[in-house]
Amino acid sequence: MDIPILSRSSKKPTMAALYAHYCTDTAVAQYCDAHYGSDYFRVANFPQKMGQLCATALTGKPQRRALDLGCAVGRTSFELATHFDQVAGIDLSSRFIDIARRIQKRGKICYQLPEEGEIISDHEVLLADLNLAETASRVTFSQGNASYLEAGFCDYDLVLASNLIDRCPEPRKFLAGIHQRLVIGGLLVIASPYNWLEHYTPRKQWLGGRFRAGTPFTTLEGLGKKLSKHFTMIGEPQEVEFVIRETVRTFHHNISQVTFWRRLH
Repeated sequence: MDIPILSRSSKKPTMAALYAHYCTDTAVAQYCDAHYGSDYFRVANFPQKMGQLCATALTGKPQRRALDLGCAVGRTSFELATHFDQVAGIDLSSRFIDIARRIQKRGKICYQLPEEGEIISDHEVLLADLNLAETASRVTFSQGNASYLEAGFCDYDLVLASNLIDRCPEPRKFLAGIHQRLVIGGLLVIASPYNWLEHYTPRKQWLGGRFRAGTPFTTLEGLGKKLSKHFTMIGEPQEVEFVIRETVRTFHHNISQVTFWRRLH
């Protein structure tokens, strides 16, 4: 999920910088809460919502195998497992993957959140309370780079890239090969607020959010251009909100655009 709030610096992006951020205590706390904590301001839980959207989009279609790219601490993978026979969750952060595996093994998550200053609060959530315990064993978590997946990650009915592309150093490379991960007729679901930052993605790699020949060129247009060889977009884009808690009185309200792409060939 797309959490960092950073300035649009010209600092050269590196995988090391990306990895370092998503292993910090701050990121871990925010992701644990975003995945398993309370809803804020009547905004539905984002990982749960994404699982529901994916299942609905595949109504009447095979729901055998799903790939959750950028799975973070695992909530969407567990949600998908209530619909799919097998789910693979992959994230760049080995710390996130370790947490997801511990949640799977123990059936619960314990984490701390900053309240104000030095004051923190303790939180515990059971998978059983979220109706996720019985199917959690269907998920396999792995650390990896979405743009350089091993060949064995293929033949999926669904690939979900949730708040991932605007944190990829090479989103064009990711999109160029993603069809190889899906069966013919399979569904690619991309969610992103399109928050392009040079800290993570070189400007020349941005899929949109730029001017071309003096005309605004959006990320949705860029996705269509990059995916049109192997995919067709189905339905209309959907706008899905998510809220990130920083402290008890500081929150970040975000919106991801969610698009659905059927593999043609």
